[in-house]
Amino acid sequence: MTARAAMLLLVLAAMPAIATGDEPTTAPASEAIKLPDIEAPGGVSAAIKWVAIVTLVSLAPAIVVMVTSFTRIIVVLGLLRQALGSHQFPPNQVLFGLALLMTLVVMSPVYSLVHRDAIGPYMHGEITQASALSAGTEHVREFMKNQIKAAGNNKDVGLFLDDAAARKQDLTWGDVPTPSLIAAFAVSELKVAFTMGFRILLPFLVIDMLVASVLVSMGMLMLPPVLISLPFKLLLFVLADGWHLVIGTLMRSFV
Repeated sequence: MTARAAMLLLVLAAMPAIATGDEPTTAPASEAIKLPDIEAPGGVSAAIKWVAIVTLVSLAPAIVVMVTSFTRIIVVLGLLRQALGSHQFPPNQVLFGLALLMTLVVMSPVYSLVHRDAIGPYMHGEITQASALSAGTEHVREFMKNQIKAAGNNKDVGLFLDDAAARKQDLTWGDVPTPSLIAAFAVSELKVAFTMGFRILLPFLVIDMLVASVLVSMGMLMLPPVLISLPFKLLLFVLADGWHLVIGTLMRSFV
């Protein structure tokens, strides 16, 4: 048998049996993929619930960041690294990990209250989902309210209220909607973090200015001052036990 004949036999064997009248088989109806019927009475409601759940899960990290102490901690740590002049050290993973651990420690009392009054009773079927959400939200609101009051940033709440609520003379914290309170809390945390960051930056700025003045007076204009000032700033930070001071101040700043 020649090579051409063998190739012809292989092609004939691979061709579908059209001449015999065989029809392609179809999958059973039970195995077909069935999409939810949105025209059913509960189809639209179920689809909306799934969309809401997916949206909530995607926004959960941002929500957790905005209602906890994470914002203040990570901003202060970032400004500390900027003050030292070491833009790569400590790495971002280390700073975020340290900020998350500190956030867990700070928020642990709030979580205990939420678990006692909301999560625990709901898991045991003692309260409804709406009651659990209301009880848990109340403790988180209390934490944010205390931080705003301790920082003296009560006026930031008025930035996110409508005109009718902002003009009320007897406005109470209960009248402030939760989204407005979260936004005011975020602004307050940024203001506190920047104030703490300025106090951290100030001594390192003095060192940078002294080193730059010395280099200019010596005529070494081409030498970057950061190369000379970085060892002195690290030495000052280590001798002053800077990590203990910064982290201790952060932990004590929350009420």
